[in-house]
Amino acid sequence: MNNYFRTNGANRPAIVLAVIVAAAAAVAVWFAYDTGARGYYWLAGGLGVVAFLVPQSIMVADQWERAIVLRLGKLTAIRGPGLFAILPFVDSVASWLDQRIQTTEINAEKALSKDTVPVNIDAVIFWQIHDPERAALEITNYRQAITQVAQTSLREIVGSSLLSTLLSERKQGDQQLREEIGRKTAEWGVSVLSVEIRDIGVPPALQDAMSRQAQAEREKLARVLLGQAEQEIAQKFVEAADLYARSPAALQLRAMNIIYETTKERGATILIPTSMVDAMNPASALGLVAAAGSLPGRA
Repeated sequence: MNNYFRTNGANRPAIVLAVIVAAAAAVAVWFAYDTGARGYYWLAGGLGVVAFLVPQSIMVADQWERAIVLRLGKLTAIRGPGLFAILPFVDSVASWLDQRIQTTEINAEKALSKDTVPVNIDAVIFWQIHDPERAALEITNYRQAITQVAQTSLREIVGSSLLSTLLSERKQGDQQLREEIGRKTAEWGVSVLSVEIRDIGVPPALQDAMSRQAQAEREKLARVLLGQAEQEIAQKFVEAADLYARSPAALQLRAMNIIYETTKERGATILIPTSMVDAMNPASALGLVAAAGSLPGRA
């Protein structure tokens, strides 16, 4: 007996009731022996038969279970949850179906993708029985069938997809698998709620090649960005050169600012040739600055 298929058998309420009836039969036998009345023997015999039949006629189905009841081999009812009764020797509980959400693990080992790359894929299916009658009558073992259908569908999805697609669009693969497996299992009264791909394994040699490819692409992108930065810097230098060519005073002030920036640290000593100082013409630059400050409208 397991949690998914179990034959009809006794349950606790039936056992308790059978024990009570058997105890009453024993009391009737004692009265018959003590009084010598044969009627008590008949009563004890009847109570014994009832005690024997009670476990075979009273059943209890848990909240999540459904019992498939056959009468002389023909479906008569689907019972549960709760307490129900069947006719002994005429009715039988063929199977007990669990209607809770259940999971099944599947894997596709060395399945070839569309670009002929062997991959190992592990996935989990979440499913539930929505039609107990069809699940019990349409297929022998729905759990095994779900596993086989899921593996077949998983291999079909892998064979029709590129490896890059499987790795980058996993959610889309989950949805496609759910629709494909659900379409096949709906005929058995089983609904596929979701499918989740847990892992996609590729050969170590291919992992190394993919790593080197990704590294090369990143290095290429870094060099492109560096070239774009150099181009922008050169453009700014060209603009600055044009500005300095139109305004010699700006060039002189920039040169003096560079000297200041390099000498503001303590202990720094810079030797500047006399010809460079004459070319900068600090006096003229200071005069230009003073003249600019004395213009009307200047603070």
